[in-house]
Amino acid sequence: MSGTSDKIKGLANEAIGNVKQGVGKVTGNEKLQVEGAIQEKKGEAQQVVGKVKDAVDKK
Repeated sequence: MSGTSDKIKGLANEAIGNVKQGVGKVTGNEKLQVEGAIQEKKGEAQQVVGKVKDAVDKK
């Protein structure tokens, strides 16, 4: 998998995580808020992996 696809998946996971958190807050669903926070962190990690892969590929 290329760094770009990791970064795209990371952005998607961050966005979905943010939406889940927002819906969880509005509905009072703590489980959904936690799932959203976890998914957001997963997305951030995926973006870091993508950036590292890109950096390694450039060398």
